[in-house]
Amino acid sequence: MDMFESMRAFVRVVEAGSFSKAAATLSVTTAQVSRAVSGLETRLRTRLLQRTSRQMSLTEAGERYLQRCEEILALIGIAEAEAAGAAALPSGRLRIHATISFGQHYLAPLIADYQKMFPDVSIELILGQRTPDMIEEGFDISVAVARQLRDSALVSQHLGAAYTILCASPHYLAAHGMPASIEALNEHNCIQLLLGDMPPGQWIFDDSGKTVFRHKRSTAFTVNIAEAMVQALCKGVGIGPVPVRIAIPYLRSGSLVRVLPGHRLLPNNVYALYPSRQYVDAKVRSFVEFLRQNAALELDRDEKELRELCALSTDRQE
Repeated sequence: MDMFESMRAFVRVVEAGSFSKAAATLSVTTAQVSRAVSGLETRLRTRLLQRTSRQMSLTEAGERYLQRCEEILALIGIAEAEAAGAAALPSGRLRIHATISFGQHYLAPLIADYQKMFPDVSIELILGQRTPDMIEEGFDISVAVARQLRDSALVSQHLGAAYTILCASPHYLAAHGMPASIEALNEHNCIQLLLGDMPPGQWIFDDSGKTVFRHKRSTAFTVNIAEAMVQALCKGVGIGPVPVRIAIPYLRSGSLVRVLPGHRLLPNNVYALYPSRQYVDAKVRSFVEFLRQNAALELDRDEKELRELCALSTDRQE
């Protein structure tokens, strides 16, 4: 037996009044219980129990040691109950990392809904474009937006696909014309959005041939945040790729117009990453499951709204 099991055996001997009764309650042999108590006495270099063939009693040192053992074992019981509770009921702090755009437009609203269901979970959401070291930086979950994941030991849950479309302002298109094809984009100012999975100087379209458009003209403006790109596009700097959710309100208001409405760029997959499949904390497990159910619905809703906006725009033109 280890130290704590030996302490538990000693306490049970005192409670039961004999080694054999204590052994029965612990589902071990009398010899094992006897060796455990003797081992404690050897370790402590003091006798804990006075025992004869007829009776057994605590020594003065044994009485003091019994009190401390009961306190320690009670604390262990509390710790085990709290740890087991963490695996059963979502509670405590949940640290989440996500890319800026997805975190702002999808995660933040979803977190509000999650906390209505699990009010005992406090969430710390950190937004950034870089990929964090989850273990070193203490994140429970990372939400990654990428065409494909890099090899890692992290567990991943696919949440859906996020699409990007080309947009420009009505003022820009009035001055430079609407491109009629992918090839015609080379006649325009094409603005680059610098994201990890978007190769600089080219756009890959989501069509049967995965058409690649390579910028032949130098780009006058590059940016790594989609929200900043939108502000520049609204000022008429050119044509640029905008994530669907960010584009929708600008398309609805008429501040932006979709360019090449029959085309969209190759999608980015959305993943929830967490460190391990074993003994997953309830707050991690419940949040990943919540995202799995709700993130895809939000992404699909954006696709539906985009189709409706495009159909409405076509009807107006006709």
